[in-house]
Parts: sequence; structure tokens; C-alpha cells
Amino acid sequence: MQIKIFITGGTFDKEYDPISQTLVVKETHVPQMLEVSRSRLETDVEKLMFMDSLNMQKKDREFIAQKCIDAQENHIVITHGTDTMQKTAEVISGVLKEKTVVITGAMIPYSIDGSCSLFNLGSALAFVQTLEPGVYLSMDGRYFRWDNFRKNKETGEFETIE
Repeated sequence: MQIKIFITGGTFDKEYDPISQTLVVKETHVPQMLEVSRSRLETDVEKLMFMDSLNMQKKDREFIAQKCIDAQENHIVITHGTDTMQKTAEVISGVLKEKTVVITGAMIPYSIDGSCSLFNLGSALAFVQTLEPGVYLSMDGRYFRWDNFRKNKETGEFETIE
């Protein structure tokens, strides 16, 4: 089984730029993450964009959804900013029914100690292989249906909507 990994940006790939003194995205860390974690999965990594999800527009989400439709693979992981991953999941779920898509992100970039990104990527790769077709979000070792999830901004955790 080959897994397509689409890179869209967000905190996942940010790193500190000492000149601007901000977090910026220069390149994806996903290939390095797969190597460091000794992944033996067949993956194909493709950068779609490097964008803060708060800046994503409808056309960006539609582009991501179209890439999922066009992908030959039936199992897709998307790295994405955590603030609007649910909006992208909603667009994908409206046009894609026969593939399994897992969207993941990070609260702390891979380039910073204490990052959750490596664990979240590994979890997403495991979930995409085992879940039924549909669109899911994966954070902190858990998965959620795209329409039953929220980011609790007070606790910094992801939770099921009860």
C-alpha cells in the first residue's frame, strides 16, 4: 500500500528565523521525519503549498481536495495548520468518498524540542492504513471524524464534540 503525503504548511514545518525573529516555513521536514523514525512504509511526499492555515482561502482548500481526487493512492495524509484543518476536511469530505484521508498538524514545530509533530505524523500514518474510507483528523495519538472534532484553544488540546 502506497500512502500519499501532501504538505500544505502550518506549524508542522516552521523553524525559527534569527533574522526576522519569527517562525517561518522554508522547506518540509517530512522526508527527514520519515527517515529518523525508520519508517518502512511506501510513501510519496508532495508539497502543495507552504501556507499558514489562517491565510487559506476557499480556492486553496478546493485545490487540496482536487489533489486528493487526482491522487492514484487511496490512502492520503495531509500536514496542515491546526487552526483551520476542519474547514479543509469539510471541503474534502464533500467531494471524496472512496479514499481514506487523515489530516494532521502540530502545536510545536518539528524543529523545536518538545514537538508533537513526529508523533502526530506517525499516528496519522497508522490511522490512514486502518480506518475506513472517509476524512479524519489526527492529533495527539487520537483520531476524530472531521465533523466531530474541535481544537480547544483554552487547553491546547483536540477533543470530540459531545
